[in-house]
Amino acid sequence: MRILLLNPNTSQSITDILAAAAIPAAAQGTEIVPITAPRGVPYISSRAEAQIGGAIALEMLAERAGTYDAAIIAAFGDPGLFAARELFDVPIIGMSEAAMLTACMLGKRFGIVTFAASMEAWYRECVEQHGLTHRCAGIRCLDGGFRSIDDVQGEKENALIDLANKSVELDGAEAIILAGAPLSGLAAKVADRVPVPLVDQAAAAVKQAEALVTLGPRKATSGGFRRPGAKPSTGLSPALAARIAHDK
Repeated sequence: MRILLLNPNTSQSITDILAAAAIPAAAQGTEIVPITAPRGVPYISSRAEAQIGGAIALEMLAERAGTYDAAIIAAFGDPGLFAARELFDVPIIGMSEAAMLTACMLGKRFGIVTFAASMEAWYRECVEQHGLTHRCAGIRCLDGGFRSIDDVQGEKENALIDLANKSVELDGAEAIILAGAPLSGLAAKVADRVPVPLVDQAAAAVKQAEALVTLGPRKATSGGFRRPGAKPSTGLSPALAARIAHDK
């Protein structure tokens, strides 16, 4: 089984953080293939940046079509996820959706904890678009800046743990997601410091991807995720244009 771990940010360091959390979670025989966006922003933290990253993710998926059994959109907020599910025949996993659905199996209501207040509105909309608002106990974000996106989990570890515990004590969360690609891998390191299960987003996405490949669901031919009809385009990457035109 070959799973594409697609980072729609341009930071190779974030891809490395994601891979370090994802690869140990993979079953024997599963190959994780990490790739980094060739253009865009260093890390996505707004709706506008998510739109840009989602479009680039579609290009990356099209360019590698036929070389993977499933793909993970490895940014919390799932940029481009629904569009990718329309266009491609293999399972496409959103990292945030996978984390939230996994958390729903560990507790009645989950909390989301992240490192930047600027992402709260976008993350809240992500919860809504996945139909999980009633299962979300709340979103808690750190205030203030950070020195480096590469080491934000190390720099803010104690503050994030404090927020996670507040989510449990004050919001009633029964599982916690440490959200944002740079926080991948942190859950395993600090699991004993929070009294409810912590969900690692990258690991959850890998296991959900493996499950869907094993189950082998057919591609939808009706409903919201059927492949759109063929259409010409102008100025798109050749691979994405071919996919939209049904030439690939």
